[in-house]
Amino acid sequence: MRALLGFVLACLTAVTAAAERAPDLVLRGKLSGADQHTYREVPFDVPAGTSRITVDVDYTGREDKTVMDLGLLGPGPFEAQDGFRGWSGGSKHRFTVSATDATASFLPGAIQPGRWRLLFGIPNIRAASHATYTAKVWFSRDDEGFGPEHGLTAPLATEDRWYRGDLHMHSAHSDGGCLNLSKTAKVPCPLFFTVASAAKRGLDFIALSDHNTMSQVSELRELQPYFDTMLLIPAREITTFEGHANLFGVSRTVDFRVGSKAVPDWNALLADVARAHGVISINHPNRPNDETCMGCGFTPKSPVDMRGFQAIEAVNGTDTERPETGIPFWEKQLNGGLRITAIGGSDSHIGTDDPRDAFAGTIGTPTTVVHANALSMEGILDGIRAGHVFVDVEGTRDRSLDILASAGATSAGMGDALQVANGATMHVVVRTAALEGQHVVVTVDGKPLASAEKPIPADGEVSFDWTGDGRRHWLRVDVHSPKGKLLVLGNPVYVNH
Repeated sequence: MRALLGFVLACLTAVTAAAERAPDLVLRGKLSGADQHTYREVPFDVPAGTSRITVDVDYTGREDKTVMDLGLLGPGPFEAQDGFRGWSGGSKHRFTVSATDATASFLPGAIQPGRWRLLFGIPNIRAASHATYTAKVWFSRDDEGFGPEHGLTAPLATEDRWYRGDLHMHSAHSDGGCLNLSKTAKVPCPLFFTVASAAKRGLDFIALSDHNTMSQVSELRELQPYFDTMLLIPAREITTFEGHANLFGVSRTVDFRVGSKAVPDWNALLADVARAHGVISINHPNRPNDETCMGCGFTPKSPVDMRGFQAIEAVNGTDTERPETGIPFWEKQLNGGLRITAIGGSDSHIGTDDPRDAFAGTIGTPTTVVHANALSMEGILDGIRAGHVFVDVEGTRDRSLDILASAGATSAGMGDALQVANGATMHVVVRTAALEGQHVVVTVDGKPLASAEKPIPADGEVSFDWTGDGRRHWLRVDVHSPKGKLLVLGNPVYVNH
């Protein structure tokens, strides 16, 4: 299995969001006054292996009050399970359906190959009017995730900058709870409250990571247009008896039953994730794995090819102040030669920020800050893959950390690699915001570099030099309080990797 995982990782590269691909099928037709108060079925064939259908419909004649309503029929009879798949009236022009999720007003379900039909209703077209319609149809396979740019994948912003978010939280779709309206009992918390609480924190993105399920995705598609400045990333917390991991960017079902015949070990699961181009992060790896938190700690029974993971949740909630913090586990992987990104997540199981709610809590603490070329799912995930990340441990709205390491004419930031010859000097410039008076702390291969520790001045900029020895190292810059409390966790620059 380790050989298979290595092969998959070598052959598959991350899929970066690009311009929307051309449709697989374009259907065109005409309408006239004779179509008033009629229904029209427009057939099309869905090929085997399709896991998602996305449709975009446009029509002319709106200036003459022509109206077309839109629906979808599967290959079965109208009343069958594989028949009627949804009806949006005239409220939508684009929709998607898959086994795991669908646009609001459409139904998720298996995508059977065969003859499907667009269902058009024409509530109004004047007797003397004529109109045309064009329907673009995309057929996606598992490796295209959530389909061509639609809802959850279209960028909310296209600026190349740092974006602040929370990568781990739960709702009623697993074990997220809040007080009911009468404040008398804890109940499964509606997803809307979780998302609204995150928006109040001023976050740019959140990942909804309910346990082993993607049932929340259809609801996220409904909510995304309303929360138009905060990206909603579908995720799931893969919960096993040998550890937990967050999986981002994969729409299809992934078998989480590590230790079963179907998924004998973590390597089998990681190979499946690699085939789907997902980003997977080990959650709270140093938690106990016993009756206090069964399966929470990362305790695989068989050796794991750690190259299958792209990230580690080094900060979970406020655990940097507790013995079970994941930072030592992450550093062990770095010392083993891996380039793997540290992220954070609140692991919030609370959906409201009402101070009267005894369960109110921690969404956005910590905040994971990602440098991305766009506020899109692929933009954020590519930033994580690249290691362009720092963790604001206390979840503030304004603390920031950026570094630029240079040797000769080349330079690198967090997550990047830099060649430094034996005896050569690497110059590091650290730029911060909202951290005046705190201390820059530098770690090399897990050991503090005492000579580089410096207080942060009013302009937020600190610099230091480090002399290379020609060997491989990793160098990380963090920010601590004067009393030693970790405030910002950086990702390394990799030397001679």
